[in-house]
Amino acid sequence: MVMSFGMTAMAEDDNVLVMATNAEFPPYEYREGDEIVGIDAEVAALIADKLGMELEIEDMAFDSVLAAVQSGKADIAMAGITVTEDRKMTVDFTDTYTKATQMIIVTEDSEIAGPNDLEGKTIGVQLGTTGDIYVDDVADATVERYNKGFEAVQALIQGKVDAVVIDGEPAKVFVEQNEGIKLLDEAFTEEEYAIAIAKDNTELLEKVNTALNELKDSGEFQKVVDKYISSDDAAEDETEAAEAETEAVEAETEAVTE
Repeated sequence: MVMSFGMTAMAEDDNVLVMATNAEFPPYEYREGDEIVGIDAEVAALIADKLGMELEIEDMAFDSVLAAVQSGKADIAMAGITVTEDRKMTVDFTDTYTKATQMIIVTEDSEIAGPNDLEGKTIGVQLGTTGDIYVDDVADATVERYNKGFEAVQALIQGKVDAVVIDGEPAKVFVEQNEGIKLLDEAFTEEEYAIAIAKDNTELLEKVNTALNELKDSGEFQKVVDKYISSDDAAEDETEAAEAETEAVEAETEAVTE
């Protein structure tokens, strides 16, 4: 069972796996009422089950999740965390479990068509994310940082920023939920997500890695992903099926006409 708590639980109980996250990142982690759900939340619950433990989730600002692992307030961190060389200096990472992209959201009437057009623009990002890190390389850009991704998107809608750079899957959700904005086709960056664990905690790292790879091998991991993200293959299959059905109807109509 996935549970959510405030900043009170400590990673001291051998029977409890404490996960630090930022529940503002659909479809990986977000709130449904008082419960935290999403890909990371469900995968963490499956990992905890394999370890014979109960999962507790600590919801906090994104730029605090790695610090929570470092300080021992959490055993693991899952929050759509991109593996970077800088982060490897402070925490250890499991094997990666998904590839991700930083994408650009703009208003529908924007002249921004790709990453090169961000030069000199005002860009909204979520504080502490890789989008926050990477936009520093955009020449003459002004960066506006927000605690939550949707706050950056609202700033875009209100005309306070020219674009938002954020992870691809949350970007899709924000665009679906808000009129007047769109997602650009060209990715800003490509990256990979992994689970963060405190430095030198090799025992937990090995156990979580083993559980994670078992979930991948058994197909359980993919089932969780498919629950929240429609695969391109599935969409293509639906399109092909619809086209085939249309062709069949047209052929039947022509036969009747003849």
